[in-house]
Amino acid sequence: MRSHTTTVQATRTAAAAPARTKRHPHDDAPDTAAAFERLVEMEEGPERDTLRQEVVEVWLPMSERLAGRFRNRGESLDDLRQVAALGLVKAVDRYDPRRGTAFESYAVPTVTGEIKRHFRDHMWTLHVPRRVQDLRNRVRFARQDLAQTVSGRAPTTAEIAERAQMSEEDAKAGLEALDSFTALSLDAELPGSEDGYSLSDALGGPDPALDVVIDRESVKPRIAQLPERERTILYMRFFGDMTQSRIADEMGISQMHVSRLISRCCDRLRDQVMRDAA
Repeated sequence: MRSHTTTVQATRTAAAAPARTKRHPHDDAPDTAAAFERLVEMEEGPERDTLRQEVVEVWLPMSERLAGRFRNRGESLDDLRQVAALGLVKAVDRYDPRRGTAFESYAVPTVTGEIKRHFRDHMWTLHVPRRVQDLRNRVRFARQDLAQTVSGRAPTTAEIAERAQMSEEDAKAGLEALDSFTALSLDAELPGSEDGYSLSDALGGPDPALDVVIDRESVKPRIAQLPERERTILYMRFFGDMTQSRIADEMGISQMHVSRLISRCCDRLRDQVMRDAA
């Protein structure tokens, strides 16, 4: 236990030393080469777990600094630090010093990739393909750069496409994706509305007339097969809105006979349409 603790303590001392012959991109990057060599050789167990935990702790400042690069993007900094710490643990577990790559060179893209994955999988309200997400990021950076040079107006799509080195079509897709990261509530008040008019007020509802159209189209071929007298009676009753007594006078038959004909025709049409649907 004392041997690996001494290794990590020596690492911290070296990281705090004022003079270093080789500086890392991160000022407080520790030298854990000896600790990683021991991790590779050690068997699974409490002693290895302790050394692994100590290595993770000395590299946490780096992961937190990487998390800070993604602040103000809709996620809290504490959550980003947790995601970055998870990426750091994955980097420690997967790193193999025998491949000759410095841990920092391996850990930085691993932690950054974990943070980007978090945004892609958990932060987008709407599902957006990765290609469109990449376009969004490029468009966002290009628009930020142009905002410093173009004054008094928003940059055009053509200007954004030129700055981001993409086609105008891709720039439009990226601009649309900017609005897909979060979605408005249906209860959100519409811009410029002073009476509380919300998105839900602008939504349509089911049109009962569509059901009538479907019913009419379904029954039309069956009505055409009825005898002419029955067709005439149905037309006068349901399209001419005539009473049975008036129909009886027009057709020269009794009102009771008209009632039986209408009932019999409706039952026959209903059965035929239901069989057609089945």
